[in-house]
Amino acid sequence: MKGIKNYLTAVLITCTGLSAFAQDHIYSQFFNAPAYLNPALTGQFEGDIRLNMIYRNQWSGLSGDLSYLSASADLNIPKFGGGVGLLFTRSSEGTAYLRKNNIAANYAYSVGGEDLVLSFGIQAGFTNRQIDWGKLVFSDQIDMRLGYVPGSASSAQVPDFSSKFYFDAAGGVNLVYRNFMAGAAVHHINKPDESFTGTQAKLPMRLTANASFRIPLSSYYGYGQEDDGPYLIPSVVYYKQANVNSVSAGAQFKYRNLNTGLWYRSSGQGSPDAIVVSFIFDIFTNRENGEKLRLGISHDATTSKINYTNTSGTTEASIGFEKYFPNSSGYNKFNGLRCYHFY
Repeated sequence: MKGIKNYLTAVLITCTGLSAFAQDHIYSQFFNAPAYLNPALTGQFEGDIRLNMIYRNQWSGLSGDLSYLSASADLNIPKFGGGVGLLFTRSSEGTAYLRKNNIAANYAYSVGGEDLVLSFGIQAGFTNRQIDWGKLVFSDQIDMRLGYVPGSASSAQVPDFSSKFYFDAAGGVNLVYRNFMAGAAVHHINKPDESFTGTQAKLPMRLTANASFRIPLSSYYGYGQEDDGPYLIPSVVYYKQANVNSVSAGAQFKYRNLNTGLWYRSSGQGSPDAIVVSFIFDIFTNRENGEKLRLGISHDATTSKINYTNTSGTTEASIGFEKYFPNSSGYNKFNGLRCYHFY
């Protein structure tokens, strides 16, 4: 029975990956994946170039692979009125290794000044979806006494295709007003067809809305000053895709080079999903040209019915780098708060 349980768990995870076309993965460190969260955040940072990468290993205690990676590079180009960038996203789910690889180009245009910055962003890219049908285990390959019998054949007919390409598009808007930021984005605007079989299976649009407020805790604070803190930054992010919705809410305490956060995430119809703890470290390697290295780590403690004992939780690691180019015309010129100030 133990063997049967293990294989049923593996099959369940694979089926979850196959049926989860209605829900994209989300990052607990959403603030360290700005290009994935909202294309309007492209170029919204203090510097000329920014590099970000984040990796998520979900439910490592279960059989099967649930891992996600996003890497991005964007430029802040005032002459263009915003920024341009590239985003690469990869996901691997289940024992059949249902994989998605997406590469997309982002463009954002910003208007406003020191008190208010309004940004509009678009994203366009291509996705390749793949699956290894040979890794699937079907019910007629499982013996009730022995469990899965290696080498056994299944009468199930698998589709002729194991790879799919499609175009994908997204758009978003982001507002920064003094110490308040709010944004919204729509991904999969064109609802691409993900089907391997020819039977239409459209990817539903993913709606995202986020808001943050930057609360200074020091007695001395002047708007426009590059104060190192301390700050309390409460945030909330809402996701909706098809009939699935999720809310991440919490706050970060930011002081100088350290940023710690505590988050609560719900899933489904408001049911609890996880408690998240995050630690972010900013390492200033060269203040003269604004070089900044950011390292982040977070862990999700599962609170849903599947529970932490079975899943061992979820861990994310992130790294970011930003700097000004030599002799940059934008260096040390305050031009309003950007999204970086809110995380």
